[in-house]
Amino acid sequence: MTPRIPKAELPAEMKEALIQQLGSVPEPVEVVFNNPAVATSNLEFSAKAAVWDAVDEGLKTFAHMAVAAQVGCSWCLDINYFAALNQNLDLTKASQVPNWRDSDAFNPLEREVMEYSEAMTNTPPTVSDELSASLLKQLGPAGLVELTVFVGFANLSTRVNTAHGITSQGYSEACQIPLAERPRTAGAV
Repeated sequence: MTPRIPKAELPAEMKEALIQQLGSVPEPVEVVFNNPAVATSNLEFSAKAAVWDAVDEGLKTFAHMAVAAQVGCSWCLDINYFAALNQNLDLTKASQVPNWRDSDAFNPLEREVMEYSEAMTNTPPTVSDELSASLLKQLGPAGLVELTVFVGFANLSTRVNTAHGITSQGYSEACQIPLAERPRTAGAV
């Protein structure tokens, strides 16, 4: 699918850095770069979020994938399979995130993180006091704040990509796992 907004030309140095880091230029960056101030702010926030360390990186990857599956952002699933590979996560488990409720591959904390991610993504959000209390006990206040803001940012990313018509770019091909389909019974968004 062609993005709904044309791709902008990136500065050569940025383009080279992205190719070196990811193997190709991410389409979301090219599209959002039609407004360089927005693109730069988005990239800066993403870089800052990437160094937060109160929550395990793998949990955050699964959280983002759960949001992406619920919203229907194949690009975010694609890039997060690639992230899972680079984080040395279990790729078979990662491939099951879009259908985590039907899989026995996940431990209780991973399941709660994905449940929380979906509950935050629902419109209106359906986060329960019980789920928040359980995650607070397991992750601590700093961890729950980090997870919440991370999931909020995942919602921003997935919804922007979906609205812009950006789809899978093939990053997951390096993982040798197929992109999972969006669950048919996803919650309301």
